[in-house]
Amino acid sequence: MALANNLTAILNLLALLCSIPITASGIWLASKPDNECVNLLRWPVVVLGVLILLVSACGFIGAYQYKETLLAVYLCCMAILIGLLLVVLIFAFVVTRPDGSYQVPGRGYKEYRLEGFSNWLRENVVDSKKWGKIRACLADTNVCPKLSQQFITADQFFSSSSITPLQACSLLSLSLSSF
Repeated sequence: MALANNLTAILNLLALLCSIPITASGIWLASKPDNECVNLLRWPVVVLGVLILLVSACGFIGAYQYKETLLAVYLCCMAILIGLLLVVLIFAFVVTRPDGSYQVPGRGYKEYRLEGFSNWLRENVVDSKKWGKIRACLADTNVCPKLSQQFITADQFFSSSSITPLQACSLLSLSLSSF
């Protein structure tokens, strides 16, 4: 039993040490000037880091000092965190599974339409407040200036098969903002 507790204590100490940079990066993101891409991540990263810190501290203390109550709390909290992670992963998979892409004749890349994505994603992107934030986030990535450096002529661009969905989305957002 002592080996299991020592192993649990060591693993939780490592998790505790790993939670410090996670929390620090969330605080660092919170101190950055407003950027729509970073704005979505700042507080969830801080909360995740603090939760990992608390749960791993509970597991470390419980395993190191043989406190069964703390170990029980640790196991329940860890089960809840793992369950939440699975829910988030399944949700992300279901929402992003249909990718909205279709092949265009004469083009080496795929184009994307909102009709091909899930209803939840469409409803959240079509909202004008959210679309403005998404467009600002895409504009901050400097994807389009990099494309203009990569492709000299329009024929090179249209025949390329190396255009990523982010680059296609950036082009779409810039073309929609010009209307």
